[in-house]
This record gives sequence, structure tokens and C-alpha cells, in this order.
Amino acid sequence: MTTIQDRPLPGLLPGLSVAYGRPHRDGAVLDLFTSWARRTPDAPALIDGGLTLSYAELDRLADGIAGQLAGRVRPGDLVGLCLDHSAALVAATVAVARIGAVHLPLGPRPGERRLRAVAEQLRPACLIGDPALLPPAHRDGRHHPVTAPGATGIVAAFAESADGAGADGAEAVRAPRGTQYTVLTSGSTGLPKAVAVGQTALGALLTWYRELTGLGPGDRHSLLIGVSFDPHLMELWAGLTSGAALCVAPEAVRWDPAALTDWWRTAGITVGVLPTPLAEPVLDRPWPADLPLRHLTVGGDRLRRTPGPDVTATVHNAYGPAEATVTTTVHSMAPGVEHGAGAPPIGRPVPGAIVLVADENGRPLPRGEAGELRIGGQGLAIGYLDAGLTAERFVSAPDDLDGTDRVYRTGDRVLMRADGVLEFLGRLDDQVKVSGVRIEPAEVEAALERDPRVRRAAVIARPAPVGGAQLLAFAQPVTEGGPVDGAELLAAVRPWLPEQAVPGVLRLVDGFPLDANGKIDRAALLKAEEAEIQQGAERSAGSGADGAATPTERTLLRICAGLLGRSDLDPSDNFLDAGGTSVTAARLLAALEEEFGVRLKAPVLLRQPDLRAVARLVDERRPGAAAG
Repeated sequence: MTTIQDRPLPGLLPGLSVAYGRPHRDGAVLDLFTSWARRTPDAPALIDGGLTLSYAELDRLADGIAGQLAGRVRPGDLVGLCLDHSAALVAATVAVARIGAVHLPLGPRPGERRLRAVAEQLRPACLIGDPALLPPAHRDGRHHPVTAPGATGIVAAFAESADGAGADGAEAVRAPRGTQYTVLTSGSTGLPKAVAVGQTALGALLTWYRELTGLGPGDRHSLLIGVSFDPHLMELWAGLTSGAALCVAPEAVRWDPAALTDWWRTAGITVGVLPTPLAEPVLDRPWPADLPLRHLTVGGDRLRRTPGPDVTATVHNAYGPAEATVTTTVHSMAPGVEHGAGAPPIGRPVPGAIVLVADENGRPLPRGEAGELRIGGQGLAIGYLDAGLTAERFVSAPDDLDGTDRVYRTGDRVLMRADGVLEFLGRLDDQVKVSGVRIEPAEVEAALERDPRVRRAAVIARPAPVGGAQLLAFAQPVTEGGPVDGAELLAAVRPWLPEQAVPGVLRLVDGFPLDANGKIDRAALLKAEEAEIQQGAERSAGSGADGAATPTERTLLRICAGLLGRSDLDPSDNFLDAGGTSVTAARLLAALEEEFGVRLKAPVLLRQPDLRAVARLVDERRPGAAAG
């Protein structure tokens, strides 16, 4: 029997990397919440510690906030919520939908500069949050107190004048008709991109999610995902449109796997969503007994491990960009089953989604060949709130592709197996050139994680001191098995990678900083590394290079530190092991000739066991100079 996923495509050969989700079912969003408020008014809708709001109470609270916004916020206007998980956040979300405005989730601490840029770029009609954290135009504008249990000092702040224009007379940005919410994604220019997602797309997603998890009255769904991260909208509305109770996660559980699973038990969580970096340590631990959790959806980053046979919940590895309404594909792993080692695939398309793996010209590739994932179908966002950006990323579908007239270019590199299942390989735009060779950081991470001593790795490309790019690796060792040596890890990874892909620096870390969306904060890692380099340079300037016994050794260490971007070099370090490449070796030879008048050949340099031996060789060959 031919399934819809494998049906022949008009004008396209069979065996191509194209897959269809089954036909989708439309679903309401706000109307479903209102329906539950009438059908089960006394059922719990929101639980936040000792606070419980029934569906009727939440409905009345949302009505009150909607009344404060009415008359000043029109359908299609953006309303930014600068709030953390709370009754005020959930009620304001419902209120914004009730008046037909567009929800813009920003989180409690979006950052002063980022929030000011958003306010200047998008000119939201209203921002709801702590006035002290709002940008000047809203901080100094008209305020209406927002009354909600547990909320103090929260206001609805308006910056526009009476005629609806901004404080400087410019019109506020309005979302396209039918937009349910707008979320911000990173932009290559440094300014965030605003993605407009339609009511029908969100409604179809929620229908699928409720069917996937069986979510309904009596269930308790976690409210944990960072507010500015688009899966937050799925978990929030999934609870409110199913008759289930939303349970606000305490702050401590977002970073502590043991506290998280304890909370699942005490709060009675039956369905939940986790960002990948938090899910992995949970899956690494023995699964606690007697957890009520039935379904756990994981997403936001590449999942590097499968659940063990002791896990009693079905784990769904979900993939999807914000531009395709949270989730595009899913791979479900049933409990009590051995799912093999390594990273699980990202699976098959959800209902209404169409996926294809395309070449550089946008044509589908044969199955088994890697290319760019492009997404079409019901789940596509309306676009960005910028026509130019929309035209760049939302492009025409191949002429012979049935069921969609446009596709979103994800920039993700994937492979579709013969059975139609997608495997995630990394980002296309994360590729960097190291010594003229294109390198995928995700490939280096995967190579490091092959080592059983490594729990998780993150690889960052930074500008090299000599130009081009340098790879910087951070590895979190497993806790068992004794101490781990970074040099040994680099030696073990070399056989898996071309020379240019071996990181120049490897740092061992106890854990990784996470951003507000629960992803590894690579910017924070890089900032900490740069601070360490600066401190090392200051120490060296004050006391001389550690361990350097001769002036030549000290000069050599200074040159190598500049070439390799290292502050921790020692005369006993090997140049290649410390991150040297053919390009930096050439630069070192030139620097030695300029500094000492000694011309060495690369093979001679690279045969030396350590930098002390290189310094000794330079001293031996210096014209008219005594050794030492």
C-alpha cells in the first residue's frame, strides 16, 4: 500500500528526498480555551507553586487585561510581553489573542540594548512588564497597572501618541492579517528577525500535539521553556486548548536534572517539553521510578543520545525552525525499548508538512545524499515582518512539487534515508574556512563525542590571530572514569578529522552556560575564553612566560601565543598539538627569520618535540650568537 509519504510526485522521479506528512486537521486556538472555560470552569488551568487558577478565573483575569488594552491596541498591533512564567504571562497571552492583537513574547530580561532595538525596529503598540526594564519611550509613556495574582509593579506601557503613531510620529509595525504571534530569531546583521506565525498554522500544530500526547482534562503539562523561545507557545496553548492544567516550573529545576525529575513527580507532570541541553543530562541519569510523565518532547538543538530502556515515557525528538511553527518533523521513541547508540534521527514530517532535501538550485536530491532541508506546507509561517527577508528565505517551490507553492530555506544540512527518515547533519551557514578548507563545527563536535570520555562538546569558530578562522572546542567530560586530559582528547580526535578541522584550543568544562532558550550560550563561552586570554597576557607581561628559561624561549612563546590565540603556552608544548597548522607554521617561520635572522624549513620546525627544542634550534643557528 502506498502511503502519502511515499506517493509519486508529478514530474519527479521516485526515490527523491521528498516526504509528506499525513493530511492535517485544522484546529482552533482561543475558541478552544473559551470552550473549556465554559465546559469545565472549576478545573485547574494554571498551577504556580501554591497558586491555582481555574479555567473560569483565568478567563476573567484575561478579560480584565483585555479591557485595559482595548481602545489603545488594535487587531494586528504587536504587544510585547516582558514577563516570566506566571499567571500574568498566561492571562496576558490570552488577553492579547482575545482582542485580535499579535503576541510578541520577549521574556522577563530581554536585555536593554536588544529591547531598545526591538522597540525602535518594530514599534510595538504596547509592552507589558516591569517599567524599570522597558526602553525609554515606553518607560516614560502612559502606564496601566496589570492586576494578576503574584504580580507587583507590572504595567501595560504605551509609547504611542493619541493618533496611534509612535512617540516620534512613525507608524507602528502591523502584522499581516491572521497572525497569531511573532517571535524573534537571530539575524546575520545583529538585529533580530521577527517571524509572523498564523492562527491556522498554530491551530494545526496544537491539534497534532494533542493527538500525539493524548493531552486532555486531568493532565498536567509543564510550563518551562524560555518565554522568548517559540516552543513556549506550543506548551502554553497546548495546555489551555486541551482542558489540562499548566504547571509553572520553579526556577531551580531549569538547570538541575535531579530537581527537575523530583518536580515532575511532586507536581504530577504527565506531559512535558524540554530544551535539548536540559534533556540530555536527564536522559544520562538513571530514570526515576514512579514518574507520572507519559510523553516528553525534546527540541531546540541536536539530540546526541537516545533514551535508555529504563525510561518510562515516550520521548519525541522534535525538529523545527520558528519559520515553520515550532515543529516540522518528529522521531518518537517508545519506552522500555533499546533505541541504539548515537544521535537519533529527526524523523518524519508532522501532519501538513512537506520536506525536501535540495541541492544548491533547490531541486530535490536522491535519497541518501546530503543537502539543504527546505520546508513547505501548512506549518509555514506567514513570513518575516520584513518583505525583503521574506523573499530571501521563503522561496518558490520546485515546479513539480505537489501541495505547496513556496518553501522555507532552513540552512540546515540533512540527509533523507531510504525509508524517508531525516537525519540532521549540521548547519550549512556554520561552515567556516580554516586554512582554505571548509569545516562544519558540528562535524568536529560529533567526532569529539565519539570518545567515551566526552559527555558533550561545543565547537566555536573565532577569528584567528593570523587571519581566517580558528576552531575552539569545549568538552564536558563524563563524571566516571577518572581525570581527562585535553591533549589526549585532541590526539584521539585527530584520526577522525582533516588537519584543518582539529581544534586549535580545547578547554575542559564542568558544564555549559545556557541562554534564555535553553541552548548552549556559545557567546558566553567565547567571552569567557577571551577574558582568560587577556588575563594570561597580563600575567605574562608582569612576570614573564611561565617556565621560559631563556630570552629566546620567552620570545618564541610570545610569537606563538599571538599566532595561536593562546595564553597558556609552555615551552614543553608541541606546536601542532597547541593548534598549529600549515598556515600558522609558515607565519612562525617568517616571524623567526625577522626576529632572529634564522631561516628554518617547515619540516625541521614540525619535527621538534616541543617549543623548547625549537628555541634551542634557533639559538644554535643564530649568526654570531651564543646559545642560551
